[in-house]
Amino acid sequence: MMNVPALRKALSGEGVFRTILNTSAANLFIMVLSTLTSIVTARLFGVVGKGEFSAILFWPTLLSGLVGFGLSTSLIYNMKMNANWAAAYVRAGFMFQIPVSIVVGTVAWIFLPHWLGNYPASVVEIAKWYTVITLPMLLAVNLLSALTQSLDKFSLYNGLRLYVPLSNLIGLLVLWACGGLNLQNGAIAFFITSMMVVFWSLFKLRRELSFNWLRNLTDRFVLKSLFGYGGRVFGVELLGTLYSQCDKLIILTLLKPRDFGLYTVVYTLSRVFNVVQMAISNVIFPKVTGLDKEKIVATVGRAFRLSFLLMLIAVIPGMIIGRYLLGLLFGAQFLEASTAFYLLCLECILGGGSWILASSFNAMGRPGLVVMRQLIALAATVGLFFVFTPLYGLNGIALALLLGAVIRIVVTIASMRVVFKVRVADMLFDKNDMRFLFARLSRKVQS
Repeated sequence: MMNVPALRKALSGEGVFRTILNTSAANLFIMVLSTLTSIVTARLFGVVGKGEFSAILFWPTLLSGLVGFGLSTSLIYNMKMNANWAAAYVRAGFMFQIPVSIVVGTVAWIFLPHWLGNYPASVVEIAKWYTVITLPMLLAVNLLSALTQSLDKFSLYNGLRLYVPLSNLIGLLVLWACGGLNLQNGAIAFFITSMMVVFWSLFKLRRELSFNWLRNLTDRFVLKSLFGYGGRVFGVELLGTLYSQCDKLIILTLLKPRDFGLYTVVYTLSRVFNVVQMAISNVIFPKVTGLDKEKIVATVGRAFRLSFLLMLIAVIPGMIIGRYLLGLLFGAQFLEASTAFYLLCLECILGGGSWILASSFNAMGRPGLVVMRQLIALAATVGLFFVFTPLYGLNGIALALLLGAVIRIVVTIASMRVVFKVRVADMLFDKNDMRFLFARLSRKVQS
């Protein structure tokens, strides 16, 4: 495991930059695979079927985000700060998820018929089974991802994230080739192929997970530090999940399966602009945790400025190409959601930038500041949903998200100004950024 001195050395050299590049490449492949999967399901299921299949897949993803209790982030933080207790943190995190899965799975089984009231009974039944069996797997994946990040095993981390959508896509194509593709078989394929990737990752981590799983489950120091930090960061993650998923909840509640099918397609396509920023967010927190404040702010600020500039340059031609691909790949019927696609592209860039900046608060053990930001943005966005959705449909959903992203990034920069005494101008511009970028790229090419 990398200790603090080694981490400082990595940050002063090529460690972070190289990892970000590799993770960006993985994110790009993941985005391509998600788009291909969306194309396959849209073409084979149609707009309405696409909406129904997306509704089935939606609930375990939402629920796993709502009941993570901040353990993934806390695992990274505590393993960096207290490396000698690593096994105890891992053991406590995984064992805690067992009762959580049972309780939440029971609740989902009972209430899913009400949550999917606009959908056919057959779709609801598939969603119930898929949610119950998939939820514990997703909770385990979240902790496995955190474990690989905390151990600086980013190749395994990227593999875990990449192989799940890849295997899902292969499973769908095999079903289609055999003539057995339908909503139920598609859900089964997603579960089986994802479980295979989980088993692969467990095998790769077999040495790190080789300890007595029933030993010292109630150690006070471990539980206090793991759940203490997790409780503080849980508000951030809970609000982040609600913020990222509340648009879909509104569509499921107020609109029809056809609207959900349209939205999931344009939303997936718009996330291509989040490739670099997502990679930075995933890498920067475990890399800078434990460093001094000035180093954290400088590293996070430079990552924000460079990624934001590059994404702004790419967004206009990207939106033009994206609309063309929307009609070509998914079908002309999806072009009616092109305006929502444009708005979501802009929202993606602003939202990704704000998450990069927010990592500085988490790295310094101040997640409460991000909670306040998320509360403000979520309250404003949900209010805008109920104003714009009845008026503009899917376009109203996208517009509300865009305005919410603006609020988030403004509040984040203002918080850094007040708490860290950082000048706003310094956070937005530094003449040395491009020199830094070109120097790192040239070294990457030479190596």
